[in-house]
Amino acid sequence: MSKIFSFLLLTLLFAPNSQARESQPCAASISELRNLLDDQTFPLQWEETTMDDGKPLMLSIHDKNGALSVQFIKTRHGLWAESLGVVCKTELALEIRFTSEQIQFGPAAGWLLRSALGNGGKFTLTQLGPKQLRIATTGWSGIFNQTDK
Repeated sequence: MSKIFSFLLLTLLFAPNSQARESQPCAASISELRNLLDDQTFPLQWEETTMDDGKPLMLSIHDKNGALSVQFIKTRHGLWAESLGVVCKTELALEIRFTSEQIQFGPAAGWLLRSALGNGGKFTLTQLGPKQLRIATTGWSGIFNQTDK
């Protein structure tokens, strides 16, 4: 009896999890991103509105060398972070996923950001309205509005 119980327990523990193995749709270019979102006018420029230093982050999304690039520029300080990677759609949000080789930090990036994302990670983008996003990563989040810049 205990052998049967042990076998069943092992079977349950090592059974493939269909949710964990489901692949999420991802985009590696602007056209793929807009198709993924079913929104051909999805904005590619965003400005932070929740900063407390009067120097908003500017987010721009563009194609670079055949890949999707996401660039954060800190107003009056320069590059905060730039990553090449993919944008994947989850049930609730978008995730910009990148490896340690795909992220580059600029002079505006503090040690906390470098420590948190230096080995790779993700930025989560949650649409709050047609022209507003919450962007979050380990230890930081901000609200961004669409900009025409």
